[in-house]
Order: sequence, then structure tokens, then C-alpha cells
Amino acid sequence: MTPDSGPVTPAVPAANEAPVAMLVDLGSGQVLHARNPDARFMPASVTKVMTLYLAFELIEAGRLDPAQVFAMSPTVAREWRRKGSTMFLDRGEQVRVDDLLLGIANVSGNDAAAVLAEGQAGSVAAWTMAMNRAALGIGMTGSHFGTPNGWPDQGRTFTTANDLVALARAMITRHPDKFGYYIGRAGFDYKGIAQVNHDPMIGRVPGADGIKTGFTNESGFSYLGTARRNGQRLVLVLAGVENGRLRARLARSYVEWGFSAFERRQVFAPGAVVGTARVQDGDSRVIDLKAAAPVAINLPRGSKGALTATIRYEGPVRAPIAAGQEVAMLEISAPGVAPARVPLYAAKAIGPAGPLDRIINAIAAVFA
Repeated sequence: MTPDSGPVTPAVPAANEAPVAMLVDLGSGQVLHARNPDARFMPASVTKVMTLYLAFELIEAGRLDPAQVFAMSPTVAREWRRKGSTMFLDRGEQVRVDDLLLGIANVSGNDAAAVLAEGQAGSVAAWTMAMNRAALGIGMTGSHFGTPNGWPDQGRTFTTANDLVALARAMITRHPDKFGYYIGRAGFDYKGIAQVNHDPMIGRVPGADGIKTGFTNESGFSYLGTARRNGQRLVLVLAGVENGRLRARLARSYVEWGFSAFERRQVFAPGAVVGTARVQDGDSRVIDLKAAAPVAINLPRGSKGALTATIRYEGPVRAPIAAGQEVAMLEISAPGVAPARVPLYAAKAIGPAGPLDRIINAIAAVFA
């Protein structure tokens, strides 16, 4: 056991220790704690999470293959060979995409990120443009990326805690298998060079499985991490921390606070119909709504406040509607805590209205 792996006291980080801090229940979207969640900061190597997410999207779209081989070009070698965290790639060296992704995720290879970027997009600049498009596509409106690896670039690369939580959510929900395979290993051995993953929670916090640390002199120490216990996944962000040892202690105490300070109250069982939404021009006038998982809210232990649940959507929802299509949002509120917001999906398909359906719908609308 290392000196940093002993028991910690569950606690929210002090403001002077972590100027930016955020802890979110990913399943419910409930913010358990937030300090300066929209403040912009330089993410350093946490930037590589955006590179990994983009790679996962491209693999899913068939535009990148883990079995592909890219070479370190002279241009990339001049800029990134042995610069900062590295996979120790050399000019002209050929490396599989699978190894590049493992090296980016677990030993923070700056060279690996640049080789991947140029190999897939033709240039590092083209890759960063794709990073920014992908970021906007998942709602990261407070972020901009100027490099694939987070190396200092005069402030062109910045993000926010809210945006990093959105990125973690997109990566884990859209690409759970790739997240599980590439993220959160104890280290990575490439060319006989074994390096360890500096993630402060892996192997020290039950259920922890990544995601990425960052550090530069300009930005200080940052962290985007996650842990899952009993079906509940928490995501945390820390930024502006003074040193790595403090970051490790804060991350572990913060996530333990998140798991211990709240009572998770189940509101709807798995598979339950949560409510309905009105349908326009469909072969049914309403659609049953379900959540993808049990619906729960985190309440301070001992809390007896009443819960309020509201279904929100822009409607009526126009048919056709596919089974499993996201239709609405369930918002669950309780005194003294941030609301939980859970996407709701169509329980079955709704086809377009036929001639008889249109007549019935028109008559129903008159008497509604």
C-alpha cells in the first residue's frame, strides 16, 4: 500500500485547495456539488479525453480502425518526439491505432495523440477542428481545443467542469465497451517500456475506472474521474490544485463523500412506465415513456422532504416515433438538493396516422 492509498475522510474539497470542483451522479444528472462549474481553465492532458472520444466516434462510424497502422511522420517527430509524457515513439515508427489509444488513455502519450491526429485527419490542425465540432455536438459550449494533447498553447485550449462532465457522459453512455477496454488500466507496456497510470483513484477507490489526469505549470493539477458502485456512477472534476499528492487526496475524499453523504431513493423501478406524452399525427394519441434504468434521486441522509416529479417535452411529439427514441425529460425535485434529470424514451413505436386515425384525432381534438 502506497502512502496515498490509505483511508480518507469523505469531504468536499476546500475552495483554496480546489478552485474548480464538481461532482455529478451520471445516471440522474444530479449535481451533488459544484464550485465554479462554468469557469474556464486550461485542462492540460485532460484534453486527451476529447481526442479519445473523437476516436471512439470515428471507430463507431467506420472511419477509424483499431487495427490500422500509422507512422510518426517527420513533422510530428520534430514537434512531439520525447516531448512531455510519451510513448517513446520514433520518427518513421509504425504503430497500431489500438496501441496509440491505450498509450493516450493510460500513460498520456503526447506523441501518440499527435500521431493519431495526423494519421486519421491528415494533419493535427484538421484533427483539432474535428475535436471542436464533436465538442459542440455534445453541448460543450464553454470549451475550445487547440491541440490533441493539451500541451500549453497560449490559452487557446480551455474547458469548464460542466463541459468535462458532458464529455464523460457522452463517452461512457455512447461508447461503454470502448470506455471499458481503453480507459482505466493500471499502466501500459509498449516496446518493453512499462509505465504506470497516474490516475489517483484506480486501485485505491472501490469501483474507480479512470478517466484522466492533467498537469502543466500554467494550469496546475486537474482531474476528470469516475467511479461506479451498486449501479450508481459518479463523475468528478478538479482543477487548479497545487500538487499531485493533494489532487489524489481530494479526489478520493470527494468521491467518497458523494457515495456516503446521500441516500439514494428509488422513484421508479426498472422498466416502469413513468408517464406519457401526447402524440401528433400518429396511430396513437399518446406514447408511454420509460427510463433506461431505475430512476433515483440523491437526498441528504435523514432528509424527509417531499419529492416532485415533472415530465418535460416539446409537444405534442410528432409521429412517427421509434421504440427507444428519446422523447422527454423527467425532472425530480426535492428541497435542498439539485434536481435529477433523467431522459425518457418511447416504450414502443408509434406509426404515422392512417386516414381513420386522422378522423378520430380530429374529433378528439375538438372535444379535448
